[in-house]
Amino acid sequence: FCFWEPMEILALFLCAEITINNQIRVRALSSVVALGANIICNKIPGLAPRQRALCQTRPDAIIVIGEGAQLGINECQYQFRYGRWNCSALGERTVFGQELRVGSREAAFTYAITAAGVAHAVTAACSQGNLSQCGCDREKQGYHDQEEGWKWGGCSADVKYGVEFSRRFVDAREIKKNARRLMNLHNNEAGRKILEERVKLECKCHGVSGSCTTKTCWITLPKFREIGYLLKERYSEAVQVEPVRASRLRQPSFLRLKEARGYQKPTDTDLVYLERSPNYCEEDTATGSTGTRGRLCNGTSTQADSCNVMCCGRGYNTHHYTRVWQCNCKFHWCCFVKCNTCSEKSEVFTCK
Repeated sequence: FCFWEPMEILALFLCAEITINNQIRVRALSSVVALGANIICNKIPGLAPRQRALCQTRPDAIIVIGEGAQLGINECQYQFRYGRWNCSALGERTVFGQELRVGSREAAFTYAITAAGVAHAVTAACSQGNLSQCGCDREKQGYHDQEEGWKWGGCSADVKYGVEFSRRFVDAREIKKNARRLMNLHNNEAGRKILEERVKLECKCHGVSGSCTTKTCWITLPKFREIGYLLKERYSEAVQVEPVRASRLRQPSFLRLKEARGYQKPTDTDLVYLERSPNYCEEDTATGSTGTRGRLCNGTSTQADSCNVMCCGRGYNTHHYTRVWQCNCKFHWCCFVKCNTCSEKSEVFTCK
């Protein structure tokens, strides 16, 4: 994933190297340093001042951050591939893609998944030795659980470091002191919290003839697809909130559940939104909608991918295709192959 705009030929060549072959990361990073962190970081579009400063002090981490953000965008597009809104508008050439200006459920999901993606990528890079200033989680080394009969060993994923790094970098883009800032920060933290809660304990037995005389355990990261599914569930259960302003301050100080009694706050892993979602039927850059005209739909489904739902009542076009191929081929002595001709008709539906 490359997030630099066209600049010097050498920088473009570097970006291509990173995309084509992940094995040359060390050589690519040394090239970044040679070009100068200031030059590179100033060319990355969409960075807030504090993010740009962090980029300049940790140029090796900015590549991993970009990979983590892209991990989140890819997962977003997978989870919503059958919906009217399918995250396609997020594929812009910036670190976090295009920002959704409406504080909707969809915006809540994108912030949570990208924050989790950065934390996941940074943690993985630390475990693999691809980042300076971090590695395996050393706090657990040497600890024994006498009751369970195992001890810490191997390379435990330092998810606390990844989460903290994500917090420092991702949250730094929230500059304006308004309700949307509170919403974004809450959803960022919800995504990271879910990642922290899903780390796994893996163990390996040691002993003669397969016995488990001693057992060594370590912490591993979950598959990011699992995080995607969990955040999609949180998206479906997202809660609407409203800002609460302190009496003497004009800017909002915290969020509470809308239409709830008192000042009930959302939970740490709730996804929160300020405004109801648009229908995403028509193209609208403000909402991040690319519209559904020309989208594939399912003519027999009754779910979100059905033509009735996807096409927003505009109707759909039916395309007929016939696929022909050689089938049931047999070898005859001597010496030729005789085949039948098979065909299959199919229909494809696209929204008007």
